[in-house]
Amino acid sequence: MGISKTTLPDVAPKTALIGEPELPDFTQYTQVKEKKSAFFAFMLPLVEQENQRIAALRVALMGLKAEANQLTGSEEDWLQELAGFYRIKDAAAANEKLISDLLLKVDTIPPSLALSQSANESAWGTSRFAVKGNNLFGQWCFKKGCGIVPSGRDNGANHEVAKFSSPRQSVQSYIHNLNTNAAYIPLRALRATNRKEAKPVTGQLLAQGLLKYSSRGEAYVDELQQMIRINKLGQYDTL
Repeated sequence: MGISKTTLPDVAPKTALIGEPELPDFTQYTQVKEKKSAFFAFMLPLVEQENQRIAALRVALMGLKAEANQLTGSEEDWLQELAGFYRIKDAAAANEKLISDLLLKVDTIPPSLALSQSANESAWGTSRFAVKGNNLFGQWCFKKGCGIVPSGRDNGANHEVAKFSSPRQSVQSYIHNLNTNAAYIPLRALRATNRKEAKPVTGQLLAQGLLKYSSRGEAYVDELQQMIRINKLGQYDTL
């Protein structure tokens, strides 16, 4: 039969961990090189840990795919829970199709992309939203009181900049956003193509799928790719 229930990883990440790292005060660095090094050193482990958690989910999915027609009840329950968490519309589809749909979403994000975006969106961890809300990726929320109201918000707009309990939660939310939001289907398609062709999945590549992340479009993508190049972040893209 398939993978036993005891070996199936938890679907959702743990958002509160003992010894949870807090956001350092990056304004203490007067040298740009030192600030960059400190920022990347803080962010990289958080990104890698979340990627490792997602990679474990993916391995479990691949194991179930090999025996999709003879899953146990607990395995099917886990599959349905995963489908709900990853916002699969056709969760009632046959197991084989459901697993294939999930594999498009349950996948890692290149650390170079996460590092460049967090640096860009949080002003190297010094923005008001990063300091007051642990928001390192500029993510919005739309329920009154869910976050911090931007000072330059247009009249009639109702979005806020989301608040998170920790930098780790911000990383988790960011990766889940890229893996589930319809705006980033192009990113997931690029990733899936390279997976199928056994080619590297890099931040330089997946940045092309982020045209809708910012109103700046192509200029934003170009800036991320330049940040990856200048800071030599591609060295971290191993998964």
